Amino acid sequence: MTVLIAPDSFKGTFTAVEVAEAIGQGVGEAGGRAIRLPVADGGEGTLDVLREPLGLHTVTVTARNPWGAPCSATFGLSDEGVAVVEIAAASGITTPHDGPRDPVTADTYGTGMLIAAAARRGARRIVVAAGGSATTDGGAGAISAIEDGGGLGEASITVLTDVTTRYVDAARVFGPQKGADPATVELLTRRLADTARRLPRDPSGVDATGAAGGFSGGMWAQYGAELRSGAEYVLDAAGFDALVAQADAVVVGEGRLDGQTRAGKIISAILARSGTTPVYAVVGSVGADLGDYRSRFAEVIVASDAAAMHAAGLRIGAEAS
Repeated sequence: MTVLIAPDSFKGTFTAVEVAEAIGQGVGEAGGRAIRLPVADGGEGTLDVLREPLGLHTVTVTARNPWGAPCSATFGLSDEGVAVVEIAAASGITTPHDGPRDPVTADTYGTGMLIAAAARRGARRIVVAAGGSATTDGGAGAISAIEDGGGLGEASITVLTDVTTRYVDAARVFGPQKGADPATVELLTRRLADTARRLPRDPSGVDATGAAGGFSGGMWAQYGAELRSGAEYVLDAAGFDALVAQADAVVVGEGRLDGQTRAGKIISAILARSGTTPVYAVVGSVGADLGDYRSRFAEVIVASDAAAMHAAGLRIGAEAS
């Protein structure tokens, strides 16, 4: 019996690789064949899960954090010229910083430095995972850094996101979680509208241009970036469709399974691609708003530590055999 184990990270506690390993050990001990396929939806952890499928090696450079302080950040680069940059690496809301975390001054200059560094090293396609930013600068900082760093050369940009928010709505939707009070949200919204008018083309009416505080829209407007579902990109890159065709069951996972899961998250994408193959969910917690979405799963198992994940793997392995 083959079980495809395709969890996202449990943010702040376990990486997707750690979750897949713990569940996989349990499945193996129950007599099943475990295929470990850690996944992500375009946020933090995307570089880790794409490292093996894309053959990425790690490049570490000096950049700057959202508030202008020097920092060290990494990106992935393949021999075929594909680079993977996480916006969270240099422009993330959890990026270390000793001073105030002002949502107005926070910018994406550091992410632009990483993009420019990848282009200088020969990247021809630069994939940016847009989740986890501290910024609402509409991509202006990244554009300045890219131009300061020599431009893109022959490289193209693809931005991965799990949201459909539009450019000028970014402050209203995401600003509060980045520390913006109502007055600051209004200020940031006006700034985004002004930036939209000054870009080579207007991102205001385009879905997904509001990701990472408008970063995706800035890249789309300035460089013609492709905007893609992070979940779909990762599943394609990892060869999910071929692997699920071999599987008797699929295991998904994330820190919290709730009503937001169905809105572009990796689990919803896996459910759509799994056909009639039963899908088990191993999650850290379940939201009260999950509702009838629970019926999409063969079983939902709450497991908040490695031992519980291992036990869940044993249970699923036994049931699937």
